[in-house]
Amino acid sequence: MARKMKLVLGLTAIVFAVCNPAFAQSTKTANTLNLDKKENMPKATVADFAWLAGHWSGEGLGGRCEELWMPPMGDNMIGMFRFLKDGRTQFVELFSLVVEGESLVLKLKHFNADMTGWEEKHEVVQFPLVKFTANEANFDGLTYRKKDDGTLESFVVLKGKDGSLSELAFRFKRVKD
Repeated sequence: MARKMKLVLGLTAIVFAVCNPAFAQSTKTANTLNLDKKENMPKATVADFAWLAGHWSGEGLGGRCEELWMPPMGDNMIGMFRFLKDGRTQFVELFSLVVEGESLVLKLKHFNADMTGWEEKHEVVQFPLVKFTANEANFDGLTYRKKDDGTLESFVVLKGKDGSLSELAFRFKRVKD
């Protein structure tokens, strides 16, 4: 009887793992997730991410960082990121949270201070949505988390030349305009 029960429990666990969309992700780094099955991206609209809108400023990469998210409009949210060190702009990013199917993908491009691009003309860095809550957005390799004190944390995965993964953390406070 005990052997039969173990078999039933084991099969139940396998069925649950295969059928449950929560298993569409695995841990990538301490604060980020990996999208394991693109077909299991959650249904979402840009309105679900209105909490990101605003001007955010903080520290990261050994310098000053700013991130600006415009409110949702139509089928996207757009924004920019700026990194300054020793009072000089080092690089900027332009990004857009866009609808793909019934879910969302965050697409971005990097630029040097003189606006020369890092990616090729038709290439963008893409972060498909893995899961989200009322104050957290988990994209494949990128997480935004709004804390109870109103601060915004961001975590992004970097891949080393040897294939190893590391995580960069940013902590922002809302700028009062």
